Amino acid sequence: MMIRAYDDIIDMLHVEQFTQIKEPVIIQGVSTDSRNINQGSLFIPLVGENFDGHLFVEEAFNKGAAASLWQKDHESPPDHVPLIFVDDTLLALQELAKQYMKQVEARVIAITGSNGKTTTKDMIAAILSTTYKVHKTEGNFNNQIGLPLTLLQMKEDTQFAVLEMGMSGRGEIDLLSKLAEPDIAIITNIGEAHLLQLGSREEIAKAKLEIINGLKQDGLFIYPGDEPLLENISELGYNLPPSTKRIRFGKKESNEIYPTFIKMEQDGVYFGLNQSPPKGYYIPLIGRHNVMNAIAAIAVSELLAIKKEDIIKGLKHLKVSSMRTQKIRTNSGFVIINDAYNSSPNALKAAIEMLEELEGYHHKMIVLGDMLELGENERELHQDIGRRLDPHKIDYVFTYGDLAEEVAFEAQNHYLPDHVKSFKNKEKLLKELLTIVTEKDVILIKGSRGMKLEDIVDELKNR
Repeated sequence: MMIRAYDDIIDMLHVEQFTQIKEPVIIQGVSTDSRNINQGSLFIPLVGENFDGHLFVEEAFNKGAAASLWQKDHESPPDHVPLIFVDDTLLALQELAKQYMKQVEARVIAITGSNGKTTTKDMIAAILSTTYKVHKTEGNFNNQIGLPLTLLQMKEDTQFAVLEMGMSGRGEIDLLSKLAEPDIAIITNIGEAHLLQLGSREEIAKAKLEIINGLKQDGLFIYPGDEPLLENISELGYNLPPSTKRIRFGKKESNEIYPTFIKMEQDGVYFGLNQSPPKGYYIPLIGRHNVMNAIAAIAVSELLAIKKEDIIKGLKHLKVSSMRTQKIRTNSGFVIINDAYNSSPNALKAAIEMLEELEGYHHKMIVLGDMLELGENERELHQDIGRRLDPHKIDYVFTYGDLAEEVAFEAQNHYLPDHVKSFKNKEKLLKELLTIVTEKDVILIKGSRGMKLEDIVDELKNR
């Protein structure tokens, strides 16, 4: 974590108004949550529509904070504690992170995309950790607050920071990229997530391309070469300097790096690349789409001269964030594939393909929740999934939510009546699942974050 003297923080933020103190104060880390204050930390009271951290400054000091920021437009600051006065506490948090990054020597790898950015981040961190000291984004700390907090939690001797950059609209990744100034920028894919906010895949592509706005001039840009929207980024209003290197990955042989074979196993995937060792690579994740994530990670690793055996080792021992194609064997014997963190049409189609290719199970079942934030065509996009489901490859379909009901309506046209069921109540869905599932079955569970389908996963494990 960042460890600096109180005076250093004042210099980093370029402020003129602060509390004069007699004894030296050492800041150890930063917190924006008064409930989780570490001894000696700097408290940053953020202000939102429904909250104001200034109300908890006293509490933060009582719990061990060494100093706090204070936004100038707020009255009655406490007069007995070290305060640093700023115009905007959020901007100050971001500026502090930016200045800290200028003082440490860590190189930055930034990742965005409609799907797969968390898994790709985990893969890159796993490989690089075989050789370097690595710090990565944890949880969902990938926005205008989470990313600077991630940077400030980083140890000074870190050699690589692997950062996930999320967004819901234009300008957000631009801010994050310019804050972190990546040496390597990666786009995993362009999907339909955030159609509600952006309106089209072209606008989504423009928003994702903001990641190159902070890319260093001699940096590396890695992107999916099979995506037509990224064939000529100048048409989308983006230009890279000639010194920027590019690597395209994907299924086509026109890419610099592409798979030569993919072999699905029950607990993972073997695959080879056009420039890989003869035996190829293995990832302990199921699904062809995860091979694409791994290819992006390998492209980074090879550029950084990681040994082939270390790339293989890093991927083999990969630990991914929860609820991303997480395979769980229950005490009853049946298998759950927990992919409930989020959902979009592209991601869901990839998950369906993954389930279809699995072998060795008696019945294959799928539980689908609403895909949210898809805009005016949301019902048609759900109906398209229902038409995509194949009763010869997936035996039972269960849906939860108003939009997911559209999936069920379409699937009922080609499934047996008792093999497709729609629910608005999780407990009723769970009860129906438990009457059908046997010890030799597999259940894929996927839905948008707001549907909280991990509740069903937890109940299935417990029962």
